Amino acid sequence: MKTVVCKDLGGACDKNFTAETFEEIVEMSKAHGMEMFAAQDEKHMEAMSKMMAIMQSPDAMQEWFDGKRKEFEILAED
Repeated sequence: MKTVVCKDLGGACDKNFTAETFEEIVEMSKAHGMEMFAAQDEKHMEAMSKMMAIMQSPDAMQEWFDGKRKEFEILAED
């Protein structure tokens, strides 16, 4: 198991996501993002705006995603 913090994924808080795989972390992060969007959490809305800018370029998004995956892979097990 590995733990990643919301802020480590471009988010705005210290919520922990713990999972075996990067894909599981991504799904947890997405669900958290949807919760924060529904709540219109100001700090998360700002973070989402920055992510939307990255998503405008498929190459930039893939580079960001690949970088986060590498960060996950080198994390020590919990």
